[in-house]
Amino acid sequence: MASYVIIKAMIEPVVLKGFRDSLPKDEIPKKRIIRKLEDVFSSYGFVPIDTPVLEYTKILLGKGGGETDKQIFRFQDNGGRDVAMRFDLTVPFARFLAAHHDEVGIPFKRYHINKVWRGENPQKGRYREFVQCDFDIVGADNAESDYEILSMMHRSFSALGIKGYTFHISHRALFSIFLENMGLKDAAVDILRTVDKLRKIGEDEVRSLLEEITGDKAKADAVIQYITAGDGSSFMDTLEKLTKLAGGENEASARMREIYSLLEAGGIESSFVFDPSITRGLDYYTGIVYETFLDALPSLGSVCSGGRYNNLASLYTKEELPGVGSSIGLDRLMAGLEELGSPLLANASSADVLIVHGKEETGKAVECAEKLRGCGIRTDIYLNPEAKMKKIYSYAEMKAIPYMLTLSPALTLKDLRTREAKEYASISDLQKEIRLD
Repeated sequence: MASYVIIKAMIEPVVLKGFRDSLPKDEIPKKRIIRKLEDVFSSYGFVPIDTPVLEYTKILLGKGGGETDKQIFRFQDNGGRDVAMRFDLTVPFARFLAAHHDEVGIPFKRYHINKVWRGENPQKGRYREFVQCDFDIVGADNAESDYEILSMMHRSFSALGIKGYTFHISHRALFSIFLENMGLKDAAVDILRTVDKLRKIGEDEVRSLLEEITGDKAKADAVIQYITAGDGSSFMDTLEKLTKLAGGENEASARMREIYSLLEAGGIESSFVFDPSITRGLDYYTGIVYETFLDALPSLGSVCSGGRYNNLASLYTKEELPGVGSSIGLDRLMAGLEELGSPLLANASSADVLIVHGKEETGKAVECAEKLRGCGIRTDIYLNPEAKMKKIYSYAEMKAIPYMLTLSPALTLKDLRTREAKEYASISDLQKEIRLD
């Protein structure tokens, strides 16, 4: 009787374009950065939330602008519902607040660190699936709340040990007043999106696009004059120039003046510049807007952006819920830190100590591990007692574990970086010698 062997075709283990796996050497530093950021956020009284990956498409469409709408991952679920994956964490937050504002207390300070999805062209530091670290204040519309977000941005970058960063801030309403005075109110959205491309396509191309939008070379030149008014000028000098171009003192210029006074009171004003070319492409911004650049890597683009959005929640509720917030693009920031050689990314060890033991020493290995962990020392037990030392050393090297502890004939701690070894009478003696970087 004939027998048959069914051969299954192997599936190639590939990931979609713009998506990627994250190995421990990448994920360990990322989690370290997230912990530092969460400590900063918590120090300001901010609390964590989460929202679903999927939303009804109507929740997301039209909130970020036409270009963003094209990038949304949208499909029908098994129930035939029109759904989409969140493209940022701000729009779902507005929907969240409309549903839960009575439960969280207003003003509400939140942070949310999670993945979002956009079907844009992948490039260095930019993927179709990426992590955002958002922090927002909702229920307060004043300079103090604007300042608190800016202060958190500054403290976050300081806590990460980043050297050389500049926060570029502007005010959407001030620009809108200028455009209205120029008779360009109806073209404001297209002008804002065009100006937002300045760093990508350059001043000449922006000028050309503005001439097409306005149909008037003089008006296009006036817009260019406005968005370049901050070149080489101090914060307050730029504000004075823009106030004159906008027709005189107004609510937006007064807010910027007050914000700067708070930056001075906080002693952090030197890290902020008034840059009127910052408009942010998303449609929901209504007030102050900002982007953050690493001084040594300007071509990387903004690694932390945001602004004030006073009308977004009104799409979902009659309750007035003005908001202001910022978002750190974690993947792009990590790409920049890697290029800068940041020590934050240098140590990707899975543990501080690897315990190696014989088959008959399992109980002792467990006892030693518990004592070390109780002292805050990350401890890994090698789980194959019969393995050869060459394989164990390879394991420790792959996981960047700095110390190895063997149990017989005596407790011997070996520094795998220097190859120096020393015997100890007890765990309490040797744990004092372990240097945790």
